[in-house]
Amino acid sequence: VQLQASGGGLVQTGGSLRLSCVASGRTFGSRVMGWFRQSPGKEREFVAAVSQSGISTFQADSVKGRFRISRYNNNNTVLLQMSGLKPEDTAVYYCASAVRINTHSVYLPGTWDYWGQGTQVTVSS
Repeated sequence: VQLQASGGGLVQTGGSLRLSCVASGRTFGSRVMGWFRQSPGKEREFVAAVSQSGISTFQADSVKGRFRISRYNNNNTVLLQMSGLKPEDTAVYYCASAVRINTHSVYLPGTWDYWGQGTQVTVSS
């Protein structure tokens, strides 16, 4: 599985961005998809995840009500719609893939077995 993330950029506080991640291969529909982020000097942090069917989603408390994750299995794509952006959202954002996740392991980067290359999001104050 190869993951290609895109859509990052520079935006002002309160602005919006949409990140996209396209996956290769024929197993996309059987995998949980997620987004993490990492800023300099900090550990990689869970942002959001979506179930294989797209029906169930899960977000970190820090982004609830502002970020929305969705997926389109017909074209192997997962999106992260971000609104109400804050300077503390500045980070490199990574998409990730896993076969099986629970509400405890979802936060752990080691649980996810494939990663995209990351896309930079910068929010200016």
